[in-house]
Order: sequence, then C-alpha cells, then structure tokens
Amino acid sequence: MSEHLWIKDPIATLAEGAERGVVVADGRITELVPKGAEPIHPVHRVFDASRHVVTPGLINTHHHMFQTMTRAHPLAINKSLWPWIASIYPVWTKHVNAENFRLAARLSMTELMMSGCTTASDHHYLFPRGLEHAMDIEAEEAAAIGMRMTLTRGALDLTGGEDSQAIAPDGAVQDDDVILADCERVIARYHDASDGAMTRVALAPNAPFDVTKRLMRETAVLAEKHDCRLHTHLVETAREAAFARETHGMTAADYLEEVGWLNDRVWLAHGIYFDDAEVEKLGRHRVGVCHCPTSNMVLSSGICRTKELEAAGSPIGLGVDGSASNDNSNLMEAVRHALMIGRLRYDAETVTHRDALRWATEGSARCLGRDDIGAIAVGKQADLAFWSLDELRFSGAGDPIAALVLCGAHAADRVMVKGEWRIEDGAPVGVDLAKLRHEHHAASRAFLEAL
Repeated sequence: MSEHLWIKDPIATLAEGAERGVVVADGRITELVPKGAEPIHPVHRVFDASRHVVTPGLINTHHHMFQTMTRAHPLAINKSLWPWIASIYPVWTKHVNAENFRLAARLSMTELMMSGCTTASDHHYLFPRGLEHAMDIEAEEAAAIGMRMTLTRGALDLTGGEDSQAIAPDGAVQDDDVILADCERVIARYHDASDGAMTRVALAPNAPFDVTKRLMRETAVLAEKHDCRLHTHLVETAREAAFARETHGMTAADYLEEVGWLNDRVWLAHGIYFDDAEVEKLGRHRVGVCHCPTSNMVLSSGICRTKELEAAGSPIGLGVDGSASNDNSNLMEAVRHALMIGRLRYDAETVTHRDALRWATEGSARCLGRDDIGAIAVGKQADLAFWSLDELRFSGAGDPIAALVLCGAHAADRVMVKGEWRIEDGAPVGVDLAKLRHEHHAASRAFLEAL
C-alpha cells in the first residue's frame, strides 16, 4: 500500500483549490485539499507546511554550467556579448577538463536546487579533448543530487576565420560525424521519454553562426527519429539577426524552417530580435523560447518579446543562462528579473508576478516537452518548492505569492523532487557545501592563469 503524505495547511499554494495543501504518494500529487476539507485518501504522514508558500518546482531551460569556473572573470566583465565571448572563449577551451567540469556541474545543480529548481537543461557545447563524455558526467551528477535533467548535447563545428562569423577556437570544435555519433550514443543511454522520467536528452547545435547547415539538418532528423527535443541560441543580439539576412538571405525564423527546425520540438534561447512576422511564424509552429533576463541585462543584449511570442502561441520558459554572463545559477532571482525587465518593455499591468512564475514552471515545462511537471495538479510529479516568509525582506507582505517575486525570494527552505526531500532547512541533502565550495574555488584558480 502506498504511503500518502499530506503537505498540510501552507500559507499559500500556487494552485487553485489547494488551500489546505496537497497529498503526495509514489512521487506524484494524488490530491489537492481545498479550504475546509480533509484529505479523501488515508494519510500516513503529515508535513506541517504552515511556515511555507508552496509552488511547483522551478524549471531551468537554458544554462552553461561549465561557466561557473569563470564568474566575474577580469577578462570578461563590463563587456557586451561579442567582446565578452571573444575574450573568454580561449580561456574555456584551454582550461575546461573532466575534473573541473564535474565540479562545475555539481555546484550549478546544487545552486539551482537551492533556488527552488527541480529540473534543469544545460546547453553544453564545449567538447575539448578530454571532455568527450561531458554528458555522462552531467547525468551522474544529476542522479547524485536528485535533480531532473535534460541532457542538452550541444555542438560546434565551425571555427572563426576571415569569411566566418564563428568565433570558437579550433580546440572547441568537433567533426560532424563525431558529433552525430555521440548524439546517438547519448540518446540511447539516457533518453527516457516515459512519464516522470528523471533524464531526457535534447540535441543542441550551438547557434546558426557557428554550426553548419548539415549539422542543423542532421540533428533535426535524429530528433524526429528518437522523439527528443531540439535547442539552439537564436538572435540574442541584433548582429545575429543581421547575420541571418546577410549570410543566408533570409530571417532567422526562415532559416529554422529551411533546416527542418520550425516545429514544436524546438525551443530557442533568448529570441530577442525577432520581427513581427517571425513572432507570428514561431508562434504558429509552437516553437518555444527561453527568456534569460539576467544574462540579457548583464550583457546589454536586449529584452525578449515575451508577451507577443506567448500570445502568438510560443511557450515561454525561463533560464539563468551561463554563470559567466549571469554570474550565478539562481532561477528564483531570474523570475524577479523577468518581471522587472518585462515591465520596462510593457507596463505594470501587462506583466505580473504570476506571469513570471508561470514562465518558470508551466512555460518551461512546455519548452522541454513535458506535461508531467510544472504545475501543482493531480497526476503531476511531486516536484515542489517550499518558501519561508520568515526573513526581514518579507515583513509586512500582504500577498504571499506576490511577495516571493516582489520582495525577492532567492532561496527555498525545502525542495521536493519526485516526492523525495532534496533540500531541507535550506541545505541540500547529502551535500557538503563547504567542501564543494572549497574544491570548486580551488579548481577555478586555473582559469585566472590567462591573466
């Protein structure tokens, strides 16, 4: 007989009809308990949630975990995207290896989970010699911490040159056949399309300016064959939008169509510089867009047209982006930034705190092609974040859901994944934070040798 856990009497729950909490069994939500009611199912355990606001676990749809090794790097700070990446790419290519990548993945996932995140996608595109098994490392680290993971197998196959907009150094690229063979290997080993899966795979050539059309087309074929997702960076800057027109003679959205990527398997990172026709086209084909507000502000890239894209039919998710263009891995902070920057583009009535939370939960789940997570509802996976309002920053707050965003929540008190506690009293279960901090920081020192 399954044990039922009643998460009882929270301050508030981001769900309708769950005023008295939710019941969880076998890793799923089995019941919402409305105001004035008791659970229908026999309850075996009770968790007193009277100190907590309960939300779905947040879902991160774009990251570059290896970049935690170069946060606030002196070569890269105070630069816009192109000078920033040109300055830091050689450092990454020279110094990222299997040992420090493992620490980077471990630290990033821990930091994400502490911010209320239960599912993540890491767009890993850097495979220098010795890091050929990066996806395996990420899978191992995700399993160890208990995080759901979309292993997003990125790729680079073009290097910079006189007639190329690509900027990746030689040591960062791989041959197409090597890339495609490893995509097949990673899918065969890790892609689990079943409901409640802990690990899935997506294929992710880095961006149209530094991969070939062949690679874009072949990954689309593989994604169709294996029923997995597709991901890439697109029009993060005005320069990239111009590149599509000047090099390919078409818009970025038309380029997606030409290479077989204009479909609902696809979600894009950033998507800032789409024109009206592209927005309509992407929405009509249900192409998702991951909004990365923190990174976009740090690099002064621009503001995603979230509301127009969503109205057109595109799922909108949230991502922290790389920890060298964001300098942290805090998804709840990104929720607040999405609200603030959205109001700069639109107005205070058009972008609400519930919009920003929806993008980080339901919208992100749709970007990853998942209907089993992202909401508190019967049958969904029991992936939940618990937020205490005990801090000074929340004193006087009248609306507890709004307070999470407006007052700047940044650390979950508890996190549950598949019905199991993964964060308790603000700390990850089974992780020695002091040791992780020491080992990661020591490994990061190598990345300052470029100075």
